[in-house]
Amino acid sequence: MPFGVGFPELIILLIVLLLVFGAKRLPEMGRSLGKGMREFKDGVSGMESSVMGDDAPTPPAQLPAATPPAETTPSVAQVERDLASLSDEEREAILDSLGGSSESKRETVS
Repeated sequence: MPFGVGFPELIILLIVLLLVFGAKRLPEMGRSLGKGMREFKDGVSGMESSVMGDDAPTPPAQLPAATPPAETTPSVAQVERDLASLSDEEREAILDSLGGSSESKRETVS
């Protein structure tokens, strides 16, 4: 037997397991151990078959091609046109939200 474990040692091991876990738990543990070993074997053999080339490997998913961002910076003429369409109250509200005094900002904007 492997690892120097003979028949008498196996009997002693089974008796100790029976005393520690009880007669009801041993079949459950054996079933779960067998199921785990079977799943491991299937997982390993499935991996080997895909490595060996039994089934055609699927190509990795491709990311969509990057598109250059649209120019988001408005032109000076567009900003001036937008500012001209605002009322004085709207201009002051915008300048106040930007911070600072509205008079100094108004001079630089207009």
